[in-house]
Amino acid sequence: MNHEILDALSQITREKSVDRAMLIETLEVGLASAVRRKYGATADVVVKFSNESGALSVAVRKTVVEAVEDPALQLTVEEARVFPQGRTAGVGDVLVFPLRVEEFGRNAIQTAKQVLIQRVREAERERVFKEYSDKIGVLVRGVVQQVDRGNVIVKLDHSEGFLPAREQIPRSYHRQNDYVRAVVINVDRSAKGPQVILSRTHPDFLRRLFEAEVPEIADAIVEIKAVAREAGARSKISVYSTDPRVDAVGSCVGLKGSRVQGIVRELGGERIDIVPWSQDPTVFVSRALSPARVMDVRVVEAEKRMVVIVADDQLSLAIGKGGQNARLAARLTGWKIDLVAKSEEKKRQDMERASRVEVEKLSLGEATTQKLISAGIETVQELELCPLEKLTEIPGIGEKTAEKLLAAAREYLASHPAVPPGGVAGELEFTPEMEAAPEAAPPAEVGPPAPAPGPAVPAEDDPATPNPGGDRVE
Repeated sequence: MNHEILDALSQITREKSVDRAMLIETLEVGLASAVRRKYGATADVVVKFSNESGALSVAVRKTVVEAVEDPALQLTVEEARVFPQGRTAGVGDVLVFPLRVEEFGRNAIQTAKQVLIQRVREAERERVFKEYSDKIGVLVRGVVQQVDRGNVIVKLDHSEGFLPAREQIPRSYHRQNDYVRAVVINVDRSAKGPQVILSRTHPDFLRRLFEAEVPEIADAIVEIKAVAREAGARSKISVYSTDPRVDAVGSCVGLKGSRVQGIVRELGGERIDIVPWSQDPTVFVSRALSPARVMDVRVVEAEKRMVVIVADDQLSLAIGKGGQNARLAARLTGWKIDLVAKSEEKKRQDMERASRVEVEKLSLGEATTQKLISAGIETVQELELCPLEKLTEIPGIGEKTAEKLLAAAREYLASHPAVPPGGVAGELEFTPEMEAAPEAAPPAEVGPPAPAPGPAVPAEDDPATPNPGGDRVE
């Protein structure tokens, strides 16, 4: 019997990857529970199992008292002296009564077995939960076991993965026994055990695919700075090389597109724009809007916003289908992007010039006017935007005078509006927080779609993957 128990413990330890010490403890607890069924729920049961020999000992401890309150724990002096170990016992002594395991019969063994099975199951679930909790964001591979109402059950190494329909690439199809790759995004505790939630639409899935396909990324020579993705349609990924001798974009694309083509096939034809990262935000935003060509960029640092000017025939290309290109560029860079056609920007500048009002119009007095001009404040608009603290730094202008100057500027501009409400037509804002759902088509005045500049850049609705020079934006 001893050897049978040792062999069973060894087998469970191997197959379930459960700690042997925990199994022995569970076995002892299970047998103790079986003993209490016979001798009382409060009985002081001692179970010892030898890991070396497999010997199992069971005993019950009772305390000698004058008056018994709990027979399962206590006995009188007269009762104790009936037993050999209690012939000289006195009040307060603890007697140990060894028991034979065989006397508990089948029920005791069954109870111990049930406790052991339950503890093994709990330990296995805890191990799986910890294992996959540490794998959140990691790429895993499994076999499709079942497809139920669009949801896919995937057999992983030590658990089952759950790939919800919402986390699958649109228009993708999974069949039983197919191999599938996905990224772990969460691990939920459930009554049936840990549930590993998988995703093929998460930006990290694209990131891990590049890490797996591009050795330079795995070796930390090329870094992935950011990923923006609308699964099944289009993605943008920015890369940077820590070695000036290594072309980051070329490494990701591979010879004749061999590396990126494999990723595109994995994603069901999803278009991927590979953008060289730049420390200069204006350069980065310009590249992120590829394939559109950017003419000029104005930075509004306080609002983390950029006004991007493009040629009229490039505006629809910069916006993309349903705003997709500009929306992905905003997410990739983390900047709000205002797209403005060149013609509309010229109208705005002309309007701004026409609306400039010299500070002399405010009749502030010749001395005060000269002080403002000397400080670089030449127009009413500049005065209205000037902080109070900066005004008080001008010699001869105190706080009260500064407040009066600002009030005069605001009053004048309020009574002489230069730009009609709604701003300049043709200006479209895209923010990093915009949802992935396609937006309404851009207004007609932005101009018809134009072909991509240069033969190396794929067309807007061309699902083809990038080539070694196709996504490099200079």
